[in-house]
Amino acid sequence: MQISPEILFSIAGFPVTNTVIATVITDIVIIVLVFMVSKTVALKPGGTQNAIEAVIDYFRETTEEIAGERASFIYPWVLSFFLFILISNLVAQFPGFESIRFQTAALEHHGVPFLRAATSDLNFTLALAVISVVVTHYFSIKHTGIKAYFRRFITFRMFPIFLFVGILEFVNEITKLISFSFRLFGNIFAGERVMSTMYGLFSFGLPLPFIVLEIMVALIQAIVFAMLTMAFMHIMTDKSH
Repeated sequence: MQISPEILFSIAGFPVTNTVIATVITDIVIIVLVFMVSKTVALKPGGTQNAIEAVIDYFRETTEEIAGERASFIYPWVLSFFLFILISNLVAQFPGFESIRFQTAALEHHGVPFLRAATSDLNFTLALAVISVVVTHYFSIKHTGIKAYFRRFITFRMFPIFLFVGILEFVNEITKLISFSFRLFGNIFAGERVMSTMYGLFSFGLPLPFIVLEIMVALIQAIVFAMLTMAFMHIMTDKSH
């Protein structure tokens, strides 16, 4: 399987890849879950509501412990990233991903998979990284002021070390895009390769331990992305020096 997603067809000149379809499926799953949960909310919650509230409370309390009063605007982004990435990763574990393929002349033996995990597309993970970094800088300017924001990267103090630190800060912001996108992409893409190999060797029984492993990876990667976003937003909106 190639690293880049396969184009299945085009709509008005816009190429639709298998990861785009997986992203749409993820969106539909999230919308359906929201409607289902909203209709079953009760004063005496059941198991599903308890589980959802536990996740929400965990991220809210963790954000409040780290960012204090700034949790009011940081927490929604953290939880959104976590849920979107987690559900996207978990959806890819359902039957049909990678196994449903179209035969083509170029790939006569293997064909093109109709569905691939959205997070196995570097375009997708890079888009999430860009959103995270851009929103972080927006909050930094909004809550610390434009002057304090630029002083993180440019300073006219007499000591040259401060200019060097500013350059390092700027480089660090660039590397965030790389680390965010490639960490998520690399783990999910590698997991797909492992699962494809296991299913190719034996379709029943053998892949089960690896499915459990991939579910753990899906959860861990969603937590890592969300927590790093929380940490960076906290640091960039901190007025202390």
